[in-house]
Amino acid sequence: MDKKPVNILIIKPGAMGDLLHLTPSIRALKSRFPEARIDTMVGNTPSVDLFRHNPFISDILVYDRFAAHKSLSALFSLWSEISSRSYDLVINFQRSNLKTWFLASAALPCRFLVYHKTRSRQIHAVQDHLKTLAPLGVEEPGDYLDLYLAEEQRYFAAELFKSHGLDERPVIALNPGASHPVNRWSTANFAVLADRLTNELQATVIVIGGSADTPLADEIASQSTAQPLILTGKTSMLQLGAVLEKSAVLISGDTGPMHMATAVGTAVIALFGAADPDRTGPVGSGHRVIMADGLPCVPCRSRKCDNSVYMECMKLIAVDTVFEAVKEVLEQGKPCAS
Repeated sequence: MDKKPVNILIIKPGAMGDLLHLTPSIRALKSRFPEARIDTMVGNTPSVDLFRHNPFISDILVYDRFAAHKSLSALFSLWSEISSRSYDLVINFQRSNLKTWFLASAALPCRFLVYHKTRSRQIHAVQDHLKTLAPLGVEEPGDYLDLYLAEEQRYFAAELFKSHGLDERPVIALNPGASHPVNRWSTANFAVLADRLTNELQATVIVIGGSADTPLADEIASQSTAQPLILTGKTSMLQLGAVLEKSAVLISGDTGPMHMATAVGTAVIALFGAADPDRTGPVGSGHRVIMADGLPCVPCRSRKCDNSVYMECMKLIAVDTVFEAVKEVLEQGKPCAS
């Protein structure tokens, strides 16, 4: 690249995990061009928090095609905002969305880099994003994700732990929810696991997630004698990050909070069935991926199950296996985020 970029726009209106997978690319980009201004464009207001305190990001634009920018007038207003910023490099990680291309056109004339998902072989999403930056001569940024928290979120978590006496024993977080049901372990298994973690490891169990996960959390509580602390819907995104940062282990399917836990340095026991850990598994050291053995359809990489035994891949993940993995991780101690 002959001329160093001064103003860079990264377009990625994706989900939590997608955005966290992008953070190594942002870190590498800032290392390559430390004087450049880097802005991101995300797909909704809650996603802003994932970059709110990121020191490599200057500003965050929101393109919410389902709400705020559903009308043409709002879309053109955002186009004008992008045009006024004089970007000289746009990196589009959402090339399948025609409206993001329309918004990107506001930066013309400028240089464009476009993400193309690797389909010829399986490659982790982090590395797949990074290859988009190869023409810029970026260097490998290290094997970890970024989620920056402010002191107010850490204070919230500290007070929460103090008020419930959570500092006295190791805290194990359970995340039963997932956007795609094929990534969920059963609440019955989570309940049995919660009892074993409490009775055999003297751990305190909490259940985390969004408000939509509360019915799942309630099912776990109703089937458990451990009386886990239900936190679903009771934290903001960054407050959840701070809670996970203070937790010893998270047990979760392939979903956003799993990646959030790795980004704040908490060990993850990742339960995979349909999803492929080679593509979206936990990033960094100290984590465990558990999959069912002997099923030819695993991983199917599908969002729906066509197996004759519905979600057999998740049903075959035994509580004993998960419990032993948690026990081993606790004995090894907490990994570091970087």
